[in-house]
Amino acid sequence: MVQVEGILAAVKAEAAKIDAYMRADLSRLQATTDALLLEVLDYGLFNGGKRVRPLLVVLSARLCGHSGDDAYTLGCAFEYLHAATLFHDDIIDHSATRRGKPSVCRQFGTVAAILAGDFLHALAMSTVGRLAGDKGLKIFCDATTGMVDGEFMQLRNAENHKLSEQQYYDAITMKTGLLIAAACEVGAIYGGGTDPQVKALRDYGVHLGYAFQIIDDLLDYLGNPGRTGKMVGNDLVEGKMTLPLILALNQAEPREKERLLTILGAGGEERAACVGETAALIESAGGFRGARAQAVAAVESGIAALQVFSSGSTYERNVLEGLARYVLTRDK
Repeated sequence: MVQVEGILAAVKAEAAKIDAYMRADLSRLQATTDALLLEVLDYGLFNGGKRVRPLLVVLSARLCGHSGDDAYTLGCAFEYLHAATLFHDDIIDHSATRRGKPSVCRQFGTVAAILAGDFLHALAMSTVGRLAGDKGLKIFCDATTGMVDGEFMQLRNAENHKLSEQQYYDAITMKTGLLIAAACEVGAIYGGGTDPQVKALRDYGVHLGYAFQIIDDLLDYLGNPGRTGKMVGNDLVEGKMTLPLILALNQAEPREKERLLTILGAGGEERAACVGETAALIESAGGFRGARAQAVAAVESGIAALQVFSSGSTYERNVLEGLARYVLTRDK
């Protein structure tokens, strides 16, 4: 098993290589692309981030036998789409910051953020279609449409204070899990993986997506704003029904449950004033412990899916396993 320090070093090295490929791609576009658009893309794409999605493409391709560096170019497409969703999400959520810096919409305006996101989406589709063909493009587009559907599902769920765990998982599968799973699946197909290998990597990606989102839910209440780049309690202020809150409502005593429902039914400013109280109620009802246990279970299920590659202990498999375990320890 690769130790955490080794995982972080590997991820950092791969992220630097992915950044180099993206910069080369943007440099190629300079002659035909507006200077302001290039400035927005440079600001939004190179504002931190561990490049997890493109890394999953590269590792999955390698694990299935691909040895060329062109998998990095394919991986860039998944970072482009991810960045496009962040540009648009910050508009939707009225977010002033992203990773501790002004969000793209705050820095350049709403119109520029929308158009830059649209540009990245188109660039991503073009790249996937060129390198991964119709099959890869269909998986990519299915993930994209699913993400939008998941956002609409989340909008409806915000009004449902009796949201079930299954409804929560349905929403995060669409909103977060599909793109992570698609990165693994398209990478595996590009690498020439067998059907069982492609399925295994997709399953790994689905469960990694679950764990990633659940830890995000926990960090929203328990994270350090200096590390996360976001204020504590954003999800509550926006009325989002995340897993810790759902579990707390299912397990709380009647009086505590009634109080939680009262807070949820209040306006955004009132909810903002009750973030600390809500966190204490969730803690008391076991919501944080339960959510973390489910994140751990998701990671273990994802790692178990990789057993199809048991013909030898490979570096790529070890990094994928270590990356899944690292998700449980991240603080931003």
